[in-house]
Amino acid sequence: KKDIPAVNFIIHEIHCRRNIEICPYCSDSIPKSEMKNHIESEHVQVTCKCRMKMESSLLKDHEASSCPLRPVLCQFCDIQLAFNKLQEHELYCGARTEPCGRCGRHVLLRELPEHPRLCG
Repeated sequence: KKDIPAVNFIIHEIHCRRNIEICPYCSDSIPKSEMKNHIESEHVQVTCKCRMKMESSLLKDHEASSCPLRPVLCQFCDIQLAFNKLQEHELYCGARTEPCGRCGRHVLLRELPEHPRLCG
C-alpha cells in the first residue's frame, strides 16, 4: 500500500507476499510473524468498568472521552467524581452559597461568576 520505485517492484512484491499480511479487522499491513500478537493486543474484546464491550485498541479513548464512569471534576468544589454523577452533583453543589466580598450578600456558587457585574 505504499509507492515504491518501479525498478524494485518485483523484489518488493515477493518480499511482501512472503512476510506481510493484511489484518482482517483493521486492514493494516502487519508482518506475518506479528499478526497473532497484533490481533490479541489490538482487536481482542475487552469490557470497560462501565460494562461496555469494545476492541482493546478503543478502550483508552473510550475511558478518556465517552465512558460514563470517567473521572471529572466538579466546577464548584473540584471534587473528582464519575461523569454520570456530575450533573446531579453540580445541581446540588452550585446551589450552595458564599458571601460576596464586596456587597456581603450570600450568592449561589453557580451565579458567582456573573455576580460582580450585578453587585455594583
